[in-house]
Order: sequence, then structure tokens, then C-alpha cells
Amino acid sequence: MNEIILLKLGELVLKGGNRHSFEEKLMSNAKRRLKPFGKFKVYTRQSTTYIEPQEDSCDMDGAYEAMKMLFGAVGVTRAHACEKDKDAMLAAAKTYLDEQLRGAKSFKVESKRADKSFPMTSIQLSQYVGGELHDAYPHLEADMHAPELTVNLEVRDYAAYVHADPEPGAGGLPVGMGGRAVSLLSGGIDSPVASWMMAKRGLALDMVHFF
Repeated sequence: MNEIILLKLGELVLKGGNRHSFEEKLMSNAKRRLKPFGKFKVYTRQSTTYIEPQEDSCDMDGAYEAMKMLFGAVGVTRAHACEKDKDAMLAAAKTYLDEQLRGAKSFKVESKRADKSFPMTSIQLSQYVGGELHDAYPHLEADMHAPELTVNLEVRDYAAYVHADPEPGAGGLPVGMGGRAVSLLSGGIDSPVASWMMAKRGLALDMVHFF
């Protein structure tokens, strides 16, 4: 199975010696939220958490929506995993992002090379894949400043990943890192919003309502 969900970490990467604890809590919370959608492998490498389906029956749509509401991730994207080869990434972009490429008027290719043993620089990889995509989709204009579509190529430890722009995640800190608290829910909107803001800063909340 080649499709995977990537979670981009935000302020967690600034936690220094405590960073591992924050990442472990994020992965634990992700696994709990993913249970209704099938069997997934969850692991973190190089400031990215990977949500990898283990069965064809996994509900990727449901898992993706759940991950967008996970506190601790600032960006969420579905990606196609492929070999760490320029032509494999080009083929993945053509197949996985074909609909977006046909619908956009302008594009650019942005590459990140976390695996420094990859023989091309990030700029060389972007130029190669961008040039080939322009030939394959002649209606597209190259726009480095404000493209309708950005084709992202990430060359990482285990594989390369091709995806479009990440969607915003919930941000904040993983729930549970700030301890537990009790939140009193009234009948208005203020207390639910306050509770949401506290949970975003890592508090695990017990909700109380008097009726």
C-alpha cells in the first residue's frame, strides 16, 4: 500500500530534551483516534509523524479527517510513497496528483532532501521533475511565487513521498502533556471555547455540567 498520511510537527520540535516525550504522547493520541478506521503503523522521524495503513480495508478518508483534529500537528497531508529515484517520483506525481495537475493553471515543484545521500540536490530534483511535468501538462505555467498547486517531493530515510500542499492541522500541544484539569460547561459558547483552548495547550480535561 503506497498511500500514507504525514503529520507535520510544530512547536514540538523546539522542546529540547523533552521532545521525545511530546512525540510519544502525540503518537499515542494518534493511535487512539485511528482505532475506528483500521490498523495503522504510527512512527516519527525527522520532525514528521507517519500514519501508515497496514491493511487494504483501512478507512483513509476517516483517518485523515481525524488527524486534522489532532492537537500537536500543524500540517496534515496524504502522500504517495515511492522509491528514492527521480523517475519514480515523477511517475508518482503524474499518477497521484493527476487530477490536481489537470485542474490547476500554475504550479511549482518544491523538494526537501532529508536523505543527504540522494545524488541530486533539492534544486536539481525540482528542476527535473518540474520540467517533465510541464512537458506532460503543457497548459500549466510555472509560478515560483503564488502557484495554484505545489508538488512537494520529500526524500527521507525509508522512501520518497509525493504530495500536494498540506492542510492546516489543529496545532498546539498533544493532549495530556499539561496534566489534567476540570472544565465546567455552562449552556453558552464561552466555556466550550475555553475548554478547546486549554486542550490545545496540552491539558486533558474532565468536563462537568450541572443541569
